[in-house]
Amino acid sequence: MILAIDTSTQWIGLALADMGMVCYEKIWKTSRRHTIELAPAIQQAMEETGIKPHALSAVAAALGPGSFTSLRIGLAMAKGLSLSLNIPIVGIPSLDITAYGQPPAELPMICVLKSGRERFAACEYRYAEGHWRATSEIVNATIQELTDRITAPTILRGEINVQERRQLKRRWRNALVADPVDNVRRPALLAQMALQRLEAGGGDSAAALAPIYIH
Repeated sequence: MILAIDTSTQWIGLALADMGMVCYEKIWKTSRRHTIELAPAIQQAMEETGIKPHALSAVAAALGPGSFTSLRIGLAMAKGLSLSLNIPIVGIPSLDITAYGQPPAELPMICVLKSGRERFAACEYRYAEGHWRATSEIVNATIQELTDRITAPTILRGEINVQERRQLKRRWRNALVADPVDNVRRPALLAQMALQRLEAGGGDSAAALAPIYIH
């Protein structure tokens, strides 16, 4: 039983998955109230599913990039559970979570999330050998800078609002922006990725695990 926690941005995600089967999933937008809302939301998930903390076998955390404060809150909660329950912890980059759930495609894909101050964290991916794999460093860019980077047909996925979608679609021949419903970063996918890491013998040190920050 894996508890997945994603507090990368204003969108918080929680999931409980038992050997890959999703028992609970919740995604909501907060107004920078991660500290107040996260712990009660985890308790609610446990109560609604009837799962006790001692039944957890691992905890997964989204590592960012994203908001400095929100990332620290989510990772601190995950580390606390890992240490107090003596269970493994797995950290997964947030943009990899966005990429993981996308269908195969021959075109390159750029995944984005809000990094604050009207800027985006963005990373390019290519589909190869059955997986989306990062092919660039994570960059911190404005929507205009991101638009300027798209010079060939490219799929866009991630936290993109209506106004930003319009701006990107000015490059309509190249920027193939996904529908909003396909842009949700799902914590159930984070749980699935963590399970795969654990089955392969992977895991992280709670003491050494740190958020991914970009400047």
